Amino acid sequence: MYPEESGIPGETPAALDSFMAHALRSDLRNVAIVAHVDHGKTTLVDAMLRQTGSFGSHEHMEERAMDSNDLEREKGITILAKNTAITYKGEHAGGKDITINVIDTPGHADFGGEVERGLSMVDGVVLLVDASEGPLPQTRFVLRKALEAKLPVILLVNKTDRPDARIAEVEEEAHDLLLGLASDLVDDVPDLDVDALLDVPVVYASGRAGAASRNRPENGALPDNDDLEPLFEAILEHVPAPAYDDEAPLQAWVTNLDSSPFLGRLALLRVFNGTLKKGQTVAWVRSDGSTSNARITELLKTRALERYPAEEAGPGDIVAIAGFENITIGETIADPEDVRPLPAITVDDPAISMTIGTNTSPLMGKIKGHKLTARMVKDRLDRELIGNVSLKVVDIGRPDAWEVQGRGELALAILVENMRREGFELTVGKPQVVTKKIDGKTYEPFEHLTIDTPEEHLGAITQLLANRKGRMENMTNHGTGWVRMEFIVPSRGLIGFRSEFLTTTRGTGIANAISHGYEPWAGQITTRQNGSIVADRQGVVTPFAMIALQERMSFFVQPTQEVYEGMVIGENSRADDMDVNITKEKKLTNMRSATADNFESMTPPRLLTLEESLEFARDDECVEVTPEVVRIRKVTLDQTIRARETARLKRQDANA
Repeated sequence: MYPEESGIPGETPAALDSFMAHALRSDLRNVAIVAHVDHGKTTLVDAMLRQTGSFGSHEHMEERAMDSNDLEREKGITILAKNTAITYKGEHAGGKDITINVIDTPGHADFGGEVERGLSMVDGVVLLVDASEGPLPQTRFVLRKALEAKLPVILLVNKTDRPDARIAEVEEEAHDLLLGLASDLVDDVPDLDVDALLDVPVVYASGRAGAASRNRPENGALPDNDDLEPLFEAILEHVPAPAYDDEAPLQAWVTNLDSSPFLGRLALLRVFNGTLKKGQTVAWVRSDGSTSNARITELLKTRALERYPAEEAGPGDIVAIAGFENITIGETIADPEDVRPLPAITVDDPAISMTIGTNTSPLMGKIKGHKLTARMVKDRLDRELIGNVSLKVVDIGRPDAWEVQGRGELALAILVENMRREGFELTVGKPQVVTKKIDGKTYEPFEHLTIDTPEEHLGAITQLLANRKGRMENMTNHGTGWVRMEFIVPSRGLIGFRSEFLTTTRGTGIANAISHGYEPWAGQITTRQNGSIVADRQGVVTPFAMIALQERMSFFVQPTQEVYEGMVIGENSRADDMDVNITKEKKLTNMRSATADNFESMTPPRLLTLEESLEFARDDECVEVTPEVVRIRKVTLDQTIRARETARLKRQDANA
């Protein structure tokens, strides 16, 4: 039924190590494309889809077709790991159709749970590296995960036509990274094949031009071949066909979830052994170890970006099935007569947490149709946990708020942004780090930060990170006027770092961070020098009040906007908070004046995004999120109580 070859493959996926594989699916390849953010993964997948005729001549194909949700298109990044199936019939297919399942993974460390899940579905990876930027922290992260899973690697140097490309140096850096990681992992993964890493195949490509070659082009030049055939050849040659035991019972692993308005929840799974059929009764092994029987009501395979009904799926296939209402990621579908569960997916521990609760501001519920209740918020957070394996929701003993833990600030901000678009009104606390107690001492997460910046900003950035307890590990000057610096910084020090860093480098710097593990608590970090401007009463912002105050502060609000007591309306030029009357109106008289109101002198306000608001907020502040507007406010709104609390803390500091 399936094209088979006898023999045992040289490489097997981590999940199959426990089996003795007896056969291969030679008509199938499962491969993940991994890289740092913005190195061109999704654009390369576009070119692969186009060149294999996956879309009909009448079909319109969007640019970055795999980035399907609104936030991915707006931000230009991949957030969710997605798969597509390419039918390859080219010159290296040997006269038969070969299906290549391609998993497009996110490039941000914050979405690392998606990467780990994507790698559990495949038998090899294409490591994509930008021909100018070279290996960056996330390259290291995804490559480490691939080597831990003992997956073969194909190195693809992308964007060779960039004017600032340095192809030979980047290739050397990538090989150094491979060998460095192999030496780090030699204790954890004793049977890692280091010789294979020395002989990693290299493909040079331009994803945008849809061209690839095995011959190294000149810096800034396109490859000497005008299609992606060399890449397809490398995938067929170096990524092993899925291996399976032809005598083993059914084993399939749920690696992703989706939903359909007609079929309900869909479980995306990789079949490791046996055959899945539509209408079949299977054993469903839950994460808690319990087993129950269920019937597959629908079986869907993927062709390009569409799913189509199929009757059966064999070993190595990545398919979607319906009929399992509460199935979650990491669970196993098995043979009811011989149940053999597969291991659960393990993801790294969360490093950042924030409190998410119902909106408690005086302006809550002003617009009809918003979702306001604690029950709705809790249901939505529980739904997010089903599909997002790297999130945790912790009960903090309050009926209207929960602590949500994730990999990084961006992952949590994306969750809040999605909830905002769905009509929720929320109060979101300042991001905090998740600490650990080891031998009675407090340990906190640290990040490995890589910065690329023009060399004139070197001193300012070093000082900025020294204030945030960062220590420099390495510095490289490529001789192009740009410097690459590597720091080890507490995760706390990077909360609110991005906006200050962009101001310091005038928007030219590039910063990327990756988890470095836990180290002892680094001490107090002062992240924001300036205090907040706080409204002292409810009302409407007036231009008259703004003009009178603008010399001493910058504003986050516009004239005619509604404010309330305790709402942060701007940034002070000094370190202390200041309560002001932003609703003050001009006293009208019946006398005419030649120097009447002069509105030209009013400075435009800074309108903060959700991420900027979370970065700006101090420990005694939180962010009010509604579908229409994002506001920063004090946790305690009453200014008398706040003044009393501030005085008490000052007395404590004086006594200490």
